Amino acid sequence: MTRTKRMAAPTEWQLAKKEKKYVVSTAAGPHNGAALPIGVWLRDHMHLAENTKEAKKILHDRQVVLNGHIVTDEHIGIDVFDIISFPKINKHYMILVDAKGRQVEHEITEEAAKVRLVKVANKTTIRGGKTQINLTCGANFIGDNSCKGKDTLIIGLTGEERFAVKEHFPYAVGSLAIIIGGQHTMKVGKITKIYVQASSLPNRVILEDAAGNQLETIEDYIYVIGTEESYLKTWGVEA
Repeated sequence: MTRTKRMAAPTEWQLAKKEKKYVVSTAAGPHNGAALPIGVWLRDHMHLAENTKEAKKILHDRQVVLNGHIVTDEHIGIDVFDIISFPKINKHYMILVDAKGRQVEHEITEEAAKVRLVKVANKTTIRGGKTQINLTCGANFIGDNSCKGKDTLIIGLTGEERFAVKEHFPYAVGSLAIIIGGQHTMKVGKITKIYVQASSLPNRVILEDAAGNQLETIEDYIYVIGTEESYLKTWGVEA
């Protein structure tokens, strides 16, 4: 399906529900169906296009780079921590969410747009005994065996530096993490406890913020962003 009814679109997309009946739907890809289609982002969030036709032209003219790749499909979804660049006008953005879970864009520098924060899904051993690192965003690359599932990596996005690991932050007690969903969205704290559930229920994580408040959330909402200091400062994000 290439379009969906505006009334049924996720509230996080922040669309005017009654302007038109339909809106572009999200293609299968690295994010789920709730991810905002990049064509909608260009038109309704960035106001770089007045309609879908103009958004398509911007994309088909290869003016948009998403996480180091030129993207031409208006259906491709974007989500938290994605990096979007417009090389012709030297504008670069990181996708974040606000406290209500709504997607927002944060302008960053050209240098900051050369790296990306990603989360490890798992790792597998492939032919030749090499270790393949599989990321939650759908990408994978050959790496070393030092990381594990749910760890955070800072990887390069351009040229020979693509998938080069710049930093590695383990998912463990004592690490600094940010919450990207639920009632504590965009709050930061040190991981103090990880409760592993002996069932299909999601694991629970307890964080302690700078004021000493206890924050509880599910494991899927956790992104490790450093050890002592937040690496998000690289992109000018105060957290």
